[in-house]
Amino acid sequence: MDWQGQKLAEQLMQILLGSFALLAFAIGYGLGSFQTMLLIYASGVVITALITIPNWPFFNRHPLKWLDPSEAEKHPKPLTATSSSKRKTSKK
Repeated sequence: MDWQGQKLAEQLMQILLGSFALLAFAIGYGLGSFQTMLLIYASGVVITALITIPNWPFFNRHPLKWLDPSEAEKHPKPLTATSSSKRKTSKK
């Protein structure tokens, strides 16, 4: 799953869980049944998990392009900058 796919999966999860929560509350309140509300919300969680957890092809629309090892050898790694400057201490 690529980065945009992860973002899409999280957005879908939030939208679906919120929608199922509102739907379950409205139906449970209308029928006066706490059990019905929980069953609707639980089924929403299962549906959301089936949509967002597997690595579906629409989550892989923007694959990362990795550098070939032969190309990586041509480009040297950047050197890390080490600060050798020391603070001057003022004498009191």
